[in-house]
Amino acid sequence: MSTSNFIYLRGLKHAENTVFCVEKGQKSYYDPQFGCPVPYSSGQQVKRSILSTLIEGLGVEPAPTTFVFDVTETKSSNGETKTQLGEGEVLSICNPSYPDQLIGGWMRSVKGGKERTIKRRSPLSISSMHPLHPLLAKKSEESITFDRSDKPEAHKFIVRDPNGKIMTEEQIEALLTSSDRSLYRKWISNNNNYRATGLFVYDVAIDLRTLFCVSTNQYEPELSKEMIKSLEEKGWVKSKNVFGECLVLPKEERDKVIPALAKALINWRITSNQARTFSLMETLAVAISDNANTIPGAIRAKLIDDVGSNKAKPIIDENAGADVYVTLPCASYIVTEIESADALIEAEKKLIQLMSAFDYENQKL
Repeated sequence: MSTSNFIYLRGLKHAENTVFCVEKGQKSYYDPQFGCPVPYSSGQQVKRSILSTLIEGLGVEPAPTTFVFDVTETKSSNGETKTQLGEGEVLSICNPSYPDQLIGGWMRSVKGGKERTIKRRSPLSISSMHPLHPLLAKKSEESITFDRSDKPEAHKFIVRDPNGKIMTEEQIEALLTSSDRSLYRKWISNNNNYRATGLFVYDVAIDLRTLFCVSTNQYEPELSKEMIKSLEEKGWVKSKNVFGECLVLPKEERDKVIPALAKALINWRITSNQARTFSLMETLAVAISDNANTIPGAIRAKLIDDVGSNKAKPIIDENAGADVYVTLPCASYIVTEIESADALIEAEKKLIQLMSAFDYENQKL
């Protein structure tokens, strides 16, 4: 039986000419030591990807969410009333019967204090997906164009003059005599056309004390009294953990969630990247331990000590104190002799073993 209250995991992924966030382009931050911008994916995006993989694996629906909008009215200088639809709260159902709520946590805070705020912190602490080393990942700019020059007869174009009026063919021909342009090839100017390539890591800490246990303390509530009663009727077990009285998800339900969670923690991928920037983002290696200090040593990078060199090499170390699982594709990027075809399956088994061994109903206080 496990004696640790935490499980720590580090995953190593490879990304190839992709984008982690498509709304406003590729996110990046500046590394001051090596003087370069490096791409990353936020911890929130990693968390959402893990939860999406979890509910997909379980074959269940995500918890419903209520979006609140506020209607406001303003008067213009001429006395006319203008109605606008503004953003309000996003209200969670706060029901741990939904696996994505149980694992992802929740917060329900109604505007104006009309209801008591209810919140549960996720039992998973998740880092951003960031470069294994600043020198082992990069972002590159890509120019985007709509090119239809091969079939000009199948496409139309419109040219507007400075007043917004559509120009005639004669006016366009006169304009093009002094311009080296093609009207069937349109370049898109965008400062956010960046792509990410390289080796990236993400870290997860699993708090076993709260993984399947929800507090019933009403001084800082995670549940409403009505929800507590509902969960008790569904067979949730009354117990105690270090944070006080709680309800524990029944074992038969835990046995369903644990394998799906183990798979999601290892096999998630960002699905919001567009078709033209798709990358498998394959998992190259996984390190698992109950000691956080062994994780960064198991999957790490090392600077190459050459005069004038500004390079780093990735390292997989099975003797750093963590259990290490290395996939076949990893050997394309890192020198290793321990890669195997079933590495991720074995990593899942290890997580299942550790999560199943914890005594959730009878925790040491």
